[in-house]
Amino acid sequence: MELYDTLTLDGARRDSTGNMVASVLAARVGIQDYAGYEVGKPDMSRVRVYRPAEEVFSRDSMRSFAAAPVTIDHPREAVTPWNWKDHAVGEVASDDIVKDGEAIRVPFLLRDAEAISTVLAGKREISMGYDCTLDWTPGQTADGEAYDAIQRGIRINHLAIVDRARGGPSLRIGDGEMTTKTITFDGLPLLVTDAAEAVIGKLQAQIGTLTTAKDGVAAELATAKTTIEAKDGEIAALKQQVADAEVTPAKLQSLADARAKLIDTAKKIAPAVVTDGKTDAEIRKGVVLARLGDAAKDMSDAAIEGAFAALTPAGSDALRDAITQQPISVGDARAEYEASRAKQKQALSDAWKQPAAANAA
Repeated sequence: MELYDTLTLDGARRDSTGNMVASVLAARVGIQDYAGYEVGKPDMSRVRVYRPAEEVFSRDSMRSFAAAPVTIDHPREAVTPWNWKDHAVGEVASDDIVKDGEAIRVPFLLRDAEAISTVLAGKREISMGYDCTLDWTPGQTADGEAYDAIQRGIRINHLAIVDRARGGPSLRIGDGEMTTKTITFDGLPLLVTDAAEAVIGKLQAQIGTLTTAKDGVAAELATAKTTIEAKDGEIAALKQQVADAEVTPAKLQSLADARAKLIDTAKKIAPAVVTDGKTDAEIRKGVVLARLGDAAKDMSDAAIEGAFAALTPAGSDALRDAITQQPISVGDARAEYEASRAKQKQALSDAWKQPAAANAA
């Protein structure tokens, strides 16, 4: 669990190179008060956390101060090798980390000119950022003070120079007070500690990131849905085309009948037209070319269709039959006419030879 502990900077001075050297009493022994939500117990309004001497002055705890980075205010993330350059303005000296009464005295060095100016202007409170494990075994100190949990495994992450405790309770041992402030959250005023403000700010940033990601995913899903619906439409159309193109015995018979009728019609119009190995369109074009000659060479497919329809025999229509038959010469027609006239005259000449009984009948 990440916690904060605030003390006051003292003994600040400048060295020969202009750096600022200072010391602070940190990691005090005793009981500190936290709001329940700050330590994962939202059902408790106040949690008393005990720092026993064996934890504060343990070798590993004290060594964790060595070379810890110094920052201006608490960063919203733990300081690591990957972000150290973004946050650090100095560091804790590796030597002279010593027990001083019921606390640890820590020397540190500020190397950043702007940070030094900030301290000289009055920003002098030090807040320790550290990790620890809370042992939720309640008990009492040797002095009879009750506590709810014990800090164990204290490890320093950074020291922050702050105006007041940012991200945690600003406490003095035994005073029981907690620094609070009013912030606006979701349009409403809210009284919180600095720790709560930091937590809320961090959560709001995470919510913003998640909302942006959610909006992006929603847009991608909408696009995917549109694409899927379009593909569903294509699949439905293709399925119908497959169904329409399915070859059944009835369709085969219908196709065969239509082919036979076309060939029969073509042969009636142009007996010499070739039909074997030809498509229906090629057969029609061959018929039209045979009947119309050069006039049909440049006809479009639609014109060929129309011409074929006009040439196709339609029952006993005498005019259509006359058009579709091979033309006869004028001489042949006149001979037939003369023969018919002669036949009629002969019939009139022989009419008187019929018996009277037949005439009477």
